[in-house]
Amino acid sequence: MTREEIYHTFEELDKQASMGGGIDRIEKQHASGRMTARERIDMLLDKGTFNELDKFVIHQCTNLGMDKSHLAGDGVVCGYGKIDGRLVFVYAFDFTVYGGTLSHTNAAKIVKVQKLALQNGAPIIALNDSGGARIQEGISSLAGFGSIFYQNTIASGVIPQLSAILGPCAGGACYSPALTDFIFMVKEKSHMFITGPDVVKAVTHEEVDKEELGGADTHSSRSGVTHFLCNTEEETLMSIRELLSFLPSNNMEEAPLRPCTDDPHREDESLQTVVPEDPNMPYDIKDIIEPVVDDQYFFEVMPHFAKNIVVGFARLGGRTVGIVANQPAFLAGVLDIDASDKAARFIRFCDCFNIPLVTFEDVPGFLPGCEQEHNGIIRHGAKIVYAYAEATVPKVTLITRKSYGGAYIVMSSKTIGGDINLAYPTAEIAVMGAEGAVNILKRKASDEEKAAAIEEYKDYFSNPYRAAEQGLIDEIILPRQTRSKLIQALEMAQNKSLHNPPKKHGNMPL
Repeated sequence: MTREEIYHTFEELDKQASMGGGIDRIEKQHASGRMTARERIDMLLDKGTFNELDKFVIHQCTNLGMDKSHLAGDGVVCGYGKIDGRLVFVYAFDFTVYGGTLSHTNAAKIVKVQKLALQNGAPIIALNDSGGARIQEGISSLAGFGSIFYQNTIASGVIPQLSAILGPCAGGACYSPALTDFIFMVKEKSHMFITGPDVVKAVTHEEVDKEELGGADTHSSRSGVTHFLCNTEEETLMSIRELLSFLPSNNMEEAPLRPCTDDPHREDESLQTVVPEDPNMPYDIKDIIEPVVDDQYFFEVMPHFAKNIVVGFARLGGRTVGIVANQPAFLAGVLDIDASDKAARFIRFCDCFNIPLVTFEDVPGFLPGCEQEHNGIIRHGAKIVYAYAEATVPKVTLITRKSYGGAYIVMSSKTIGGDINLAYPTAEIAVMGAEGAVNILKRKASDEEKAAAIEEYKDYFSNPYRAAEQGLIDEIILPRQTRSKLIQALEMAQNKSLHNPPKKHGNMPL
């Protein structure tokens, strides 16, 4: 063959490999409302930056007629490229090739890019659309999942790991996304479950469809498995790009610094009246968060799950911060099992990746009741204590109103490691509310005596001054000063150096 013929042969083979399972299967994928693996990667990455690895890899299976079928790539597209000019690694299951099922061979492809991402300190993104383990390979495909899980675990806390569920994800395949930092799902197109509806019916006799069992709505609002619920694949891919803009590439770097044209000393008079005069009236904590952060832009994480606590990313003075906030507009902002899990995981992620934590606190306590106690609120609530206490990043806390009892302690209080603890003059920092305290202390008193005792308790305890007298609150500020005070506190703590005692790892109350 001449050189030109060799080049032409390569180009034909390369074009054929790029077609995955062929035009018919691509059209079927489009008919189901889903893009192909390569289309997704092209949309996700900066144009012209994707470099595909192992494009011509084929499986080695000879069972059940597989020796007669070989498609280049073997059902997964792997490689590297850039997002906003920053290196990322990506792998995308190709549903047009053997239903995107995992083989021993394409598991090795995934592990290769996982290792490259770890060695080069760059985020890795998984685009899941797979029929699960390839049945024809038996134990070999299952072993492939194990090798992927191992790399997920080793990379945890070293590089950001993101997963998008863009089709089915069942059985053992669910555990790789579950081991990553953030999961994205698409309404009505994404499904995750360990056992599908048919197995559930056979074992438990429950009638349930795949949407109710493991759809995007279920996992974003009830199970808390997924962090972001998107309407379309396009929105999902753009949301991944947006999330990465807040994150460093690895645990040895800082998050990207954005030029800030929003005045760091800006004051907002509207903040003066957000907290109601009636301490029992609800308000939306985002009405405090959004006016304070750069350009009033708050990128919320898990907005549909455990709504009594709000977590997400924003920027203050151009620098990424992680925000944790009680939400008085939902369940009065109490802490419960789900809120504890949601907050603790987010806090630990921020600490892994050098992202300072800003806590907005208005919490009347932990949710009482048999259901919470029997399901382990003590164990789950301890996760927030552990996460905040373990975190060595700068931690700034602002108490806007209620801060009672054990909930005061766990929400990044001074004694568990808060660097700068601020409070509005409206803050109420006490063991409990006035009525509850008086009913314990004056249980046999008359109504008039109780009423007088309540007023006395409020005058003495329902304010931030007792805590300030003991140095547990560093500064009492006016609401309109919030932005400048937070930015200055974060600038002060920017070079904070704190190291926990050497250890293999702690034993978090899981």
